[in-house]
Amino acid sequence: MKLTIIGCAGSFPGPDSAASCYLVEAPFEGRTFRLLLDLGNGALGPLQRFTDVRDVDAVAVSHLHADHCFDLACFYVVSRYHPGGRTHGRVPLYAPAGSDRFLARTYGPEPDPGILEHFSCHDWQDGDVVQIGPFTVTAVEVDHPVEAYAMRIECDGKVLAYSGDTGPCEQLDRMAAGADVYLCEASFVESSVNPPHLHLTGAQAGASATAAGVGRLLLTHIPAWTDRAEVEADAKSTWNGPLELVDTGAVYEV
Repeated sequence: MKLTIIGCAGSFPGPDSAASCYLVEAPFEGRTFRLLLDLGNGALGPLQRFTDVRDVDAVAVSHLHADHCFDLACFYVVSRYHPGGRTHGRVPLYAPAGSDRFLARTYGPEPDPGILEHFSCHDWQDGDVVQIGPFTVTAVEVDHPVEAYAMRIECDGKVLAYSGDTGPCEQLDRMAAGADVYLCEASFVESSVNPPHLHLTGAQAGASATAAGVGRLLLTHIPAWTDRAEVEADAKSTWNGPLELVDTGAVYEV
């Protein structure tokens, strides 16, 4: 698998990055299959530096907060109005229940079937295992104020784990168990008083990586107002393996 960081800013687009969006690619049936993990606000712009938007095969959304899904409305505009049309027909969208109504409200009123004519919506349920092109994707519900899922993506014996947004929880560690690469949010720092059931600190992300026995830890979803060096130091207090704080445009082989 190839993982490209499209957007990695936490909670809102920052000056150097769009909100959450990650492109995962692998060979499939004689071509490259492209799966997006989340498509947060601002992400559709930089995505076009790495692929034609019309060539995206499927989208898997962790939860229905703006910084993880709002650019789906922009994606729809490309799908519907591009002079060349879409390459692969309707886009499969895997997301929490209600994503169809959420999408319709996000784009705004229009005659039926509108936006839903261009997406094929599939509701996540805790523990779902689905085949999306070459990827076997397992969705696990995690600890966030809205229905939210972490994802385990497997392909050709390799595993990419993605936390989505979550507070510390055992199911997150189980989802990431033995992953080759663990893409994990680290929105908070240990020096602050942080609300529960919302996000991870770098130390909590590191502790999860240690408990899961992953090969490599990639930290993401760091808000623009947060000191990245402090997040990194926090993570190193609980994790002694390979560690990076991701940036837009970074590419990783899994």
